[in-house]
Amino acid sequence: MAGRIEDYALIGDMQTAALVCRDGTADWLCLPRFDSHAIFAGLLGTEENGFWRLGPARPEGAEPPAADRRRYRGDSLVLESEWDTPRGTVRVTDFMPPRDGAPQLIRIVEGVSGRVPMRSELRMRFSYGRVTPWVHKVDGRTVAVAGPDSVWLDTDAETYGQNLTTYSDFTVAPGDRIAFTISWQPSHHEPPATPEPETSLEATENFWREWVEQCTYHGPYREAVVRSLITLKALTYAPTGGIVAAPTTSLPEDIGGSRNWDYRYTWLRDAAITLSSLLRTGYREEARAWREWLLRAVAGDPENLQIMYGIAGERELGEAELDWLPGYENSAPVRVGNGAANQLQLDVYGEVTEALHLAHMTGLTRNDYAMGLQLKLITYLEKHWEEPDEGIWEVRGPRRHFVHSKVMAWVAVDRTIKLIESGDAEGPLERWHQLREDIHRDVCERGYDPERNTFTQSYGSQELDASLLLIPQMGFLPPDDKRVIGTIEAIQRELSTEDGFVLRYPTEGDDAGVDGLEGDEGAFLACSFWLADDLAMIGRVDEARRLFEKLLSLRNDLGLLAEEWDSGLQRQVGNFPQAFSHVPLIDTALRLTASGAYVG
Repeated sequence: MAGRIEDYALIGDMQTAALVCRDGTADWLCLPRFDSHAIFAGLLGTEENGFWRLGPARPEGAEPPAADRRRYRGDSLVLESEWDTPRGTVRVTDFMPPRDGAPQLIRIVEGVSGRVPMRSELRMRFSYGRVTPWVHKVDGRTVAVAGPDSVWLDTDAETYGQNLTTYSDFTVAPGDRIAFTISWQPSHHEPPATPEPETSLEATENFWREWVEQCTYHGPYREAVVRSLITLKALTYAPTGGIVAAPTTSLPEDIGGSRNWDYRYTWLRDAAITLSSLLRTGYREEARAWREWLLRAVAGDPENLQIMYGIAGERELGEAELDWLPGYENSAPVRVGNGAANQLQLDVYGEVTEALHLAHMTGLTRNDYAMGLQLKLITYLEKHWEEPDEGIWEVRGPRRHFVHSKVMAWVAVDRTIKLIESGDAEGPLERWHQLREDIHRDVCERGYDPERNTFTQSYGSQELDASLLLIPQMGFLPPDDKRVIGTIEAIQRELSTEDGFVLRYPTEGDDAGVDGLEGDEGAFLACSFWLADDLAMIGRVDEARRLFEKLLSLRNDLGLLAEEWDSGLQRQVGNFPQAFSHVPLIDTALRLTASGAYVG
């Protein structure tokens, strides 16, 4: 059985990523890209669906021991796990070097003390655990082949095959270093170059050290901010600048339930807010690369704007179910692809425009095509902002007039007006001033409940929605407006869990609710960070700090967050690690630091 979600560590090469459990098992790896088929899919099934365990040898039938200690080596994505055994201590270093050729997962075993018997168990299963490859030797190297894919194993340790698994049994003493590397290559190509693990380790550490040195944040929450920034960088697909929402699919929002989705794509919303955080902490190159990705993906055609694309800008993301996988802790179905790609989500226009505006304001080199796209987005919104949509949470029920969608349409118009007023673009200023006013009035009249003094999820509804917390952060209304304060307090009363975290909106358990789905979900971590932001903005700074630091305590031992927190089970749920959790962590840290809220 796979470990708890928070038991996993992330390693990656900015083109794909692996999850490694505390017991030294890599249970998830897609090659060669984030959205490729998995060769280790044990995370969503059983060991029969692929894994790679490397750790101290154990008696037959015994559970693999969890590492006694693990950490990232400094500010990097190099993972170190250490086991103290009766025979001594051993360390395993796992990493994926930034790619220069074939993608590689490298694992180096190092003896620390005593003489420790070790075992490597490598069970490769292609096509999400369904296909058993042909494993054989070529010039002393082990290769697994199935259809278009081949994976090569290189090690100085002796290996043998048994039960369709490749094993290696060996012993390490102090100072011994034994490396294992798997490399992916199209099966019709020549074999990949023989790896150089020690050289790759040094280059990987240097890459991350030099990247982190660019960070301009030096406040009291630097450790949490830097780890989140590294995580966001790891979720960037380096060849194109696209950013995945998470490197996994179908980790459940409700253990045992069906709220399981594929997040290995680029949501315009998630990527835009990720870029905003990177820009605020000194990372312009990522912003430039994402802007270029956006222009290629949208291709100047806002009439056909999708809310998400493939990491290279692909439009076809058809959703399918993998019925041979039982799902994480029997949370079925396992889905690949995402049908929400064809939804109408008007808020996306606001997030994209906000990101382009921030890039412009922070001095990113002018791009006339990007400015032209921004103007086209507003021209589209002029005609369509009054339509109902599926909203930020991608409901699979009927379309509604979601308040957050209208607010973000206002944001798009507002930021474009500012661009024109700065003299950097031309447009129908008077007409768009009126449009901005019309949207604002419409929201305040139709999306606000004066009796309860709160904005509502959609026009005419009684439900609340945590996305309303973004109203003051986007500048739609000032923080001291009584309607803003009333909304914050209503969300605290009606959407907060017993431990003070925030649900996205009410769900209906066994009945289909507003989102058209059965089942419940955990507290949405991004929304909880938004609440901390709002509390700071309305002057309740100590309360904001306490909530923020409580949220920080939910991170796993390596500083990683999934999408949600299950307050009943006291564990992380949802895809992991999740950009949409780490971005607001950074933003709230910046806000609290600026407000002087930290108490050392």
